[in-house]
Amino acid sequence: MIQNVYMPARCIVGENAVMNNSSVFSAYGKNCLIVTGKSGAEKSGALGDVEAALEKEGIGWAVFNEIGENPLISACRKAGEAARQAKADFIVGIGGGSALDSVKAIAIYASNPELAPIDIYKRVYANPPLPVILVGTTAGTGSEVTGVAVLTNDETGLKKSIKGEDCYGKVSFCDYRYTASMPYSVTVSTALDAFEHAIEGFFTEKCVGVELLFAEKCIPVIYKCLKKLAEDKTVDPALRKPLYEGSIYAGLIINTCGTAFPHPVGYVLTENYGVPHGTACAAFFAPFIDRCARFSPEKTKKFEEMTESIDEAKKVIASLVDLKGIKISPELAHKYSERWAAAIPGNFASSPGSLTREEAEKMLTEI
Repeated sequence: MIQNVYMPARCIVGENAVMNNSSVFSAYGKNCLIVTGKSGAEKSGALGDVEAALEKEGIGWAVFNEIGENPLISACRKAGEAARQAKADFIVGIGGGSALDSVKAIAIYASNPELAPIDIYKRVYANPPLPVILVGTTAGTGSEVTGVAVLTNDETGLKKSIKGEDCYGKVSFCDYRYTASMPYSVTVSTALDAFEHAIEGFFTEKCVGVELLFAEKCIPVIYKCLKKLAEDKTVDPALRKPLYEGSIYAGLIINTCGTAFPHPVGYVLTENYGVPHGTACAAFFAPFIDRCARFSPEKTKKFEEMTESIDEAKKVIASLVDLKGIKISPELAHKYSERWAAAIPGNFASSPGSLTREEAEKMLTEI
């Protein structure tokens, strides 16, 4: 099987990548809007480096720092207005997956002022989005290399993605040192997210050729880091580089292969119980890998070669997932499952053996 692979993202990788390549910014204009969360971009050192690089190149900038953990479409549209007020020629996103995903939508809103917040999901607009430059500060989503943005609808509170060629960054600066300011809890959750990306994509039928090579590259690395995080209960600085590199490879996997059922089922825990995204997806690792063993035995054997036995892997992941106090009744699970209409022919169908709504509801009651 020959798989179509689309990977237009340009990555500039290495320590001091931003400052050593400041001229890259100049190719996109003389003014920009920098989009961040409340404080992570500054704490990581990435914001300071980007501002210094822009100053060096004589580029003006304004900062919009109102992006939350699960970016709201209303906040993205507001940032689009800020970009127009700043006469921005391009957008720079600095942060984890929330900030990087948001700028992909912000760039669309910025050049299309007629769009209402909800219109972003219609995927129809008159003008091309502004160019986007991404600077990652967490080792999780791989948004640096994907054409996907996960956004939250203010009215429903539900997460929904947009995707397409218009959702890729023009350039991504990948400097693992920016992840050093992440506390243990965030390091764990983002690492679990990267691990889920890698294995969910690996077990889809689309994971062949180059994606298979990416999986073989990153799954053992991320798993080894997760095991050490579980054992040490702290972050060894030596883990920062392999975790970040692993998250980028995992992003390349899902960019073509997509994800399986742990992602849409995990959204229920994030939307209703505030569970961090990576942790919420990993909450369903055990039923996912058990299903893989049943319906995809050859790949399961390969997974075990890259990590260790299924039982041991389940113990490691379970030790990093804290769902204390969450109990979901069958009636509540059925109510939550109404949001899965789009997932059933998508993430559910791409899972080994597929998955029914009833099976997913049962998983919610058993966490």
